[in-house]
Amino acid sequence: MLTISQLATYAGVTVRAVRHYHKIGLLPEPERDRSGYRSYDSAAVVRLIRIHTLADAGVPLARVQELLDAQPDEFEDGVRAIDKQLRAEIRRMQVSRERLARLAAGDHLALPHSVVDYLDRLRGHGVSERYIEMERDAWIMIAAQVPDVIDTVIAAKHQQFEDPDTRKLYSLVSEAVDNRGDEALLHEIADILERLYLRAYEAGQLGDEPFDDGLVQLLDAVMLESAPEAARLLAIMEHRGWKGWTRIEKVAPPGTNGTTIQSLLTY
Repeated sequence: MLTISQLATYAGVTVRAVRHYHKIGLLPEPERDRSGYRSYDSAAVVRLIRIHTLADAGVPLARVQELLDAQPDEFEDGVRAIDKQLRAEIRRMQVSRERLARLAAGDHLALPHSVVDYLDRLRGHGVSERYIEMERDAWIMIAAQVPDVIDTVIAAKHQQFEDPDTRKLYSLVSEAVDNRGDEALLHEIADILERLYLRAYEAGQLGDEPFDDGLVQLLDAVMLESAPEAARLLAIMEHRGWKGWTRIEKVAPPGTNGTTIQSLLTY
């Protein structure tokens, strides 16, 4: 006959585990002898080893009793069912790990790879993280609203970035975001915007962006809240005949109908 410590040693478990198996009913608890100790026989050793083997294989303790008492064919079916559950859980955990990896990567949160690549291109150009965070937040909203066209829009952004004026614009806007209140800098940005807007207007690149009015207003609001200097820049541009931020409206020369073109900064 064995003590609880000897039983645990033979089965390769701890005394605490044996007591837990007693508590949940997996291992019958023997009566105490005259000295007040519990004694275990060889059958207890075998059952405890089987319990430990099943638990160590990943079988939930709630299912161990079922398998211990099952017939051979029932045991096989039960193991298959548990294996199926474990494989589903592994897949779920793999998906969770992939999501966590994207979260750790920062820009990958709620953004497709095409947008992340574009933001990385801006970083490579020296654009400040503060401005990139502002643009990233706008892209997150866009990707959620019009996911089917996001890659096409980003491809157009890459093409725009080949223009020296566009690259210069990003550099100046980044500088303006980090150095608020620089009026001369805002007018230099306005000069470039005016050239870009005018070229786009003359080329017939009108505002056919796939955004409804609500999204346009939201994107404008985000930019104005994130960069107070944007309001001053909008006022300068409106004085020059261009109104709006995400959706640009031509309001000059007098007498012409307002038309729109895609913003070169955000969508």
